[in-house]
Amino acid sequence: MQLHLKGCLRDCPNIYARESTSEQIFSISKASAIRIVNMLTMLEEAPRESMAVQMASKIAPPTNGVNGAHHKKAQLNRAGELEELLDSVKQLIIPFVRKADDAAPCRAAGQGRVPPGTNVLVEKLEPEKLVKRLDFSLPEEGRGRDGLLATVQELLENSVNTWDQGFMDKLYASTNPVGVISELILATLNTATDYVTNTAVQLHVCHVSPALTIVEKTTARALASIMGFTGPRAGGITCPGGSASNMTSLVIARNTLYPETKRDGNGPRRLVLFTSVHSHYSIEKAASTMGLGAAGTGVVLVPADAEGRMVPAALRRMVLHAMQEGKTPFYVNATAGTTVLGAFDPICEISAVCKEFGLWLHVDASWGGPVAFSSQQRHKIDGAGLADSLTINPHKMLGAPLPCSFLLTNDLSVFHRANTLPAGYLFHSESAERDVWDLADLTLQCGRRGDALKLALSWIYYGADGFEKQINHAFSVAGLLATMIQDHPDFELVSMNPPPCLQVCFYYTPGGVQTGIDENTRRTRAMITALVDRGFMVDYAPGNRGSFFRVVVNCQTLAETVKGLVNALVETGKGVIDEELGTIA
Repeated sequence: MQLHLKGCLRDCPNIYARESTSEQIFSISKASAIRIVNMLTMLEEAPRESMAVQMASKIAPPTNGVNGAHHKKAQLNRAGELEELLDSVKQLIIPFVRKADDAAPCRAAGQGRVPPGTNVLVEKLEPEKLVKRLDFSLPEEGRGRDGLLATVQELLENSVNTWDQGFMDKLYASTNPVGVISELILATLNTATDYVTNTAVQLHVCHVSPALTIVEKTTARALASIMGFTGPRAGGITCPGGSASNMTSLVIARNTLYPETKRDGNGPRRLVLFTSVHSHYSIEKAASTMGLGAAGTGVVLVPADAEGRMVPAALRRMVLHAMQEGKTPFYVNATAGTTVLGAFDPICEISAVCKEFGLWLHVDASWGGPVAFSSQQRHKIDGAGLADSLTINPHKMLGAPLPCSFLLTNDLSVFHRANTLPAGYLFHSESAERDVWDLADLTLQCGRRGDALKLALSWIYYGADGFEKQINHAFSVAGLLATMIQDHPDFELVSMNPPPCLQVCFYYTPGGVQTGIDENTRRTRAMITALVDRGFMVDYAPGNRGSFFRVVVNCQTLAETVKGLVNALVETGKGVIDEELGTIA
């Protein structure tokens, strides 16, 4: 049959994409026609404002967040569900942190083994055994609140408690209470600092992440000022870690010095960069990723002096040598706080070499950059403002949650020109000459977390003065540990005293007797393993005489803790030697 439907397109715009008043003819079945007539009758009789409600009633309501279940009424209770889960998880997190606080007196003693099952730092398990213990799997049907809490409990029980005073293993430790709050806020907002500008009305209207974008720009500008960048466009961007910040700087340097590479690639030009032999491996990895090659090809490793600092005279010779080989030097990385010895490269002298040859100067201050907050330590990073770019990681010395890394500069427009690409569906800025608010246009990413909030909230809570006190305290404790090691007959200090940064490096030499490379390495590793049973985690690094200890102090480390560590080292050393003698016997 044929059914004539007049005005259907006009009255039911949600069914058809376009509106029409013309007569439409459709060939349909009798049953379909009856259904349509009934629907039209309902629509004719219903008030116009209720049409959407009636149609919506035919659609399944959204899930309420509980195991993905649908409820009869289209109502949400996500706030209540969140409140319940937060209250429940809080009952697990607070005891986790409190255990670390309660264990501080034990760390100060440093003597006696921690009873099995009570080690709040970490319980040692081989990966295979941990797999069996966790029995971690992803279910077909949700396990709800109980399943979530059980998994959280398992994670806490089988993870390293970085809040513990004994965690002195890495260049980061636990965050602080403010850091936990900042992560909660970021997860709640769940937005990205990416594209925000509406220049049609000559205003900066933030339509995706308004507040976080302003927080990032303000925090980066303040941090840049602390580091010595004073230009009218000084500022920075956050990146997902120091390695990403370093790589971004390398891309910006290449695209700025040789703009054609942005379009055409590296081409026949043999670009080469220079970095200290003690620099972080991320520099070499970034060069390899960019197609420049690793050490020996696109990366030149510059010698360091006895304190671990790059030698500027050697840098200059190597730049000249690379030019004679037909290579194109373009980038120098100076490190402010090396990974092992904590050395600070002489930035001013390195800058002079860079200016002589027109090279981009980057400073990797991931670790040592925060010394700029301390009037006592600031001199170590003199010349930082001369750099073209600088990496700093507040998640290390300043205790922000991982990751929190900034790439800073004296002129953000340089970052914009180097990284911007046409993407009209995202970026709507009219001119790079204005202040850049499309932050993703400055980076290698698009959407990014608002990691700047982690530093911003800590800065608000503690203040710059508070940061200075924390840093001065940490350097004081590191100096105390270095002196104790230097004065003890069973240890030989590798670091300077006072140490340049917060690492203290040393060999175990019982009674002042030195051993061979293999013996040093074996003893160091054995003692580090044994230290965990006494509540301490420390690291080691390779040296000319085998592996040596590397202990990292942080802003929350107590003086009593390092005293306890020395006691624990003496005990574990005796235990390792006793085992050696027993094996020989």
